[in-house]
Amino acid sequence: MTYAALAALFVAATAVIAVLVSWRRRLGSAWWATTALTILGLLLLTVVFDSLMIAVDLFRYDEAQLHGWFVGLAPIEDLAWPIAAGLLLPSLWELFARPADDGERERSGR
Repeated sequence: MTYAALAALFVAATAVIAVLVSWRRRLGSAWWATTALTILGLLLLTVVFDSLMIAVDLFRYDEAQLHGWFVGLAPIEDLAWPIAAGLLLPSLWELFARPADDGERERSGR
């Protein structure tokens, strides 16, 4: 299995989870915009730090498993992981977060 195929499976799974959580929790466009900005930040950091780590030869890739497209020194396949994390983690946060109970908040004095 190539790096791209493995990455595509993870991104597809996290995208399905994000869409289902968005539908279940009725998350609006503001949530999607914030998630997109988070993913953009993660992509930028990934390109910068992967390029630095590759430049100092901390790790190498099997060239036969890569498509050959690079952003900086980072292979395009590496960008799938921040996309998956940027979709999955906010989705899980929304899924498992309990809405604040106003009655409980008033009783506790918060």
